[in-house]
Amino acid sequence: MFGLGVPELLIILVIILIMFGAGKLPEIGEGLGRGIRNFRKATKQPDEIDVTPKDQDSAADDREKVPPKQP
Repeated sequence: MFGLGVPELLIILVIILIMFGAGKLPEIGEGLGRGIRNFRKATKQPDEIDVTPKDQDSAADDREKVPPKQP
């Protein structure tokens, strides 16, 4: 795997842990997993994939429900 052994991978993991902290690692892993999942979907069926984060989806839905103001 790219010529990396166990000691190199451990050093990289420690550096990532120091940079992002233990609290951010689950979020980073979730985002990475979502990206890999979307990539696999794109290679199997290249129709349309939604890449909008979940929290922005709900905000976009709320904006669509509010009618525009009339002058």
